[in-house]
Amino acid sequence: MKSIIFRIYNQISDFMGLRRRIKAWYGLRYWKICKAKEGILSNSHYEYFYTTHFGLDKEFYNGKKILDLGCGPRGSLEWADMASERIGLDPLADAYSKLGTNYHKMKYVAAPAEQIPFPDEYFDVVSSFNSLDHVDNLDKTLNEIIRVIAPGGLFLLLTDLNHDPSFTEPIVFSWDITKKFLPHLKVVQEKHYERSPVGIYKSILAGIPYDYTNKLRRYGVLSAKFIKIV
Repeated sequence: MKSIIFRIYNQISDFMGLRRRIKAWYGLRYWKICKAKEGILSNSHYEYFYTTHFGLDKEFYNGKKILDLGCGPRGSLEWADMASERIGLDPLADAYSKLGTNYHKMKYVAAPAEQIPFPDEYFDVVSSFNSLDHVDNLDKTLNEIIRVIAPGGLFLLLTDLNHDPSFTEPIVFSWDITKKFLPHLKVVQEKHYERSPVGIYKSILAGIPYDYTNKLRRYGVLSAKFIKIV
């Protein structure tokens, strides 16, 4: 029933040209609440997920061009001062300056994942951490991800799945999302976790494997590392 209501909302709001504005309002509201609670938005956890979690070290990123899709305002690439470019892409990037991003050394670009404003095969590493289900058009986003990764480059994915659509997470998919990247990207590491209420990152750190014997429909967390086929 909830999914049906959301589909009707999407149709009505699309017709009225409101859906993206509503989504942006909810997204910015979330970050304003985080900012009010934390004072300075923390980002110390990102380094682990870009390195140890995916079997990489900081030296791997020397001279690399990195793109974080749906980066948010925390400064997800502040740790990567060895990279030649570290860019966060987010439709709300301009609004994030009021949340402290103007003090960050990484570069923020205001654009949707469906229209990445960079040339073909430009980035050595593209990441989507807790953002792939936030996009407006999944197929266009996947095509853009594949397009901007250099041959032999990596795509790092951390995402919720198996949830109902919402204002900020309108895209719904399950574990087979990895197949949508074929044949251009090959999975070289894949892990499935149970998701707890404390969020995607702490769920991964807890390391509880997804229990497929439990047939209850519920959130899961997917971690996947892809390499672009040369």
